[in-house]
Amino acid sequence: MPEGPEIRRAADKLAAVMIDQPLTEVWFAFPQLKHYQGELVGERITAIEPRGKALLTDFSNGLTMYSHNQLYGVWKVVRAGETPETKRDLRVRLETAEWAILLYSASDITIAPRGEIEQHPFLKRIGPDVLDMALTVQQVEQRLLSPAFCKRQLGGMLLDQSFLAGLGNYLRAEILWQAELAPKHKPQDLTPDALHQLAQALLDIPRISYQTRGQVDENRHHGTLFSFKVFHRSGEPCPRCGAMIEKTALSSRPFYWCPVCQK
Repeated sequence: MPEGPEIRRAADKLAAVMIDQPLTEVWFAFPQLKHYQGELVGERITAIEPRGKALLTDFSNGLTMYSHNQLYGVWKVVRAGETPETKRDLRVRLETAEWAILLYSASDITIAPRGEIEQHPFLKRIGPDVLDMALTVQQVEQRLLSPAFCKRQLGGMLLDQSFLAGLGNYLRAEILWQAELAPKHKPQDLTPDALHQLAQALLDIPRISYQTRGQVDENRHHGTLFSFKVFHRSGEPCPRCGAMIEKTALSSRPFYWCPVCQK
């Protein structure tokens, strides 16, 4: 499943071609959305906002489309009138005179006035967006020590969108490695310095991934500027201590870590 950085980069790509351009064609696959097609033709997209792993697409008439890619959903940008060859099922097509954005395979799509969309069950249960640049280390520390999270093991908690929205499996591994913590640790048991280091990593790693991960650099691991330190690197030496990186299962997901420096 795409994590927060991938969703935000997708939103940036969609916004770059669609914002403030009149819609010339609108198409929805789901019958309950069909009546919005005529209503949205001629309107403009005013904002495309990531919220954790969901996207909120605002239209100039006050409506908002909530969409969640879930496991298989993907957005594509094509020239107006084009339809790529794919075995995926098209769910949404929004087109202007020059460009079209297409959502494939997603099943969780809702349209309503923005106020109603804000009451969507997913949006009501998620925590602050980890890529919200207004979110501070101090706020993350407070969240870690709050009654809802202070007694939970980090390995499971970092996949819980109610803690911080947008975190996922590769971010979990990289954040815990950066903070030099094992997944069994609980926030309440950490020293002030360790808690601060964890809060800093919770913001730094997703932001670095968002800023650089899509840029190719063949000299870096996985061909990107965002270099994985432990994720998908089992059997390789830890960049920090040289011990062997290990792979295990945690919360039904693969987990990579260094058992020596993540004590």
